[in-house]
Amino acid sequence: MKKEVAESHAAESRVEEPLQEGMMAEERRMQILQILRSEGRAKVNELVRRFNTSAVTIRSDLNELDQRGLVQRSHGGAVIQDTVFRESPVHERIKSQSKEKQRIGAMAATLVREGETIILDSGTTTLEVARHLKNIPNLQVITNGVNIASELLGSRNTQIIMMGGTVRNDSASIVGRATEDMLEQFSADKLFLCGAGCDPDFGVSGTNLEETMANRAMLRAAREIIVVADASKFGKRSMSLIASFSEVDIVISDVSLPPELQDRIRSFGCKLILV
Repeated sequence: MKKEVAESHAAESRVEEPLQEGMMAEERRMQILQILRSEGRAKVNELVRRFNTSAVTIRSDLNELDQRGLVQRSHGGAVIQDTVFRESPVHERIKSQSKEKQRIGAMAATLVREGETIILDSGTTTLEVARHLKNIPNLQVITNGVNIASELLGSRNTQIIMMGGTVRNDSASIVGRATEDMLEQFSADKLFLCGAGCDPDFGVSGTNLEETMANRAMLRAAREIIVVADASKFGKRSMSLIASFSEVDIVISDVSLPPELQDRIRSFGCKLILV
């Protein structure tokens, strides 16, 4: 699996302090993005005061967010980029591309074997995966999705392992440090991951930093990473990176995915399944 090879190389070259610095920089950038989403624009000098850091650091953060397509640099600061994909409430998302999600969910479920342990994130496409798992014997499902757990509640074949933490109403998900800590204690055969945006150049991304951190913990727990996303999510970037496509083993999408995006996904070594 790609993940095992990557982990082996990472273990040989891991340096603790730069990793921590990188995480701090990423968290600061996500906070800057949240400020921009709330206020529409921000000046460098204002952000310097808020974060008690240098103008050079803030400009670097804004340039990085601009390169990701999340903000647009302006004179002395940045403005929010209107093309950034934002989160809709789960009751709205469940209606979007519903036929495609049903086909993707049914196909994804065929990859699950008796006795496996799998992780399902809290997305609406993984909800469709859950609906097709109920007849697979001796299945263990780890999830942070309240909707996923509710869907599987009546299945006698399935043991549900629910994460603890803080419930996000918009996504029906459980997030927070307790969620991440709990996920670190598990090992799973497969992770089924939705994400809000799937841009080959940026990766699979999410709209909320806490949700993204939980998803990253899921990546570390699973041996095989499977992205389930309809074609409408591709070519879009959201706020926070979850995983690059070089970390993904399989992508399941629908037949309307443009050929150029199909080629880009395959170029990362991903197996692409279209339904």
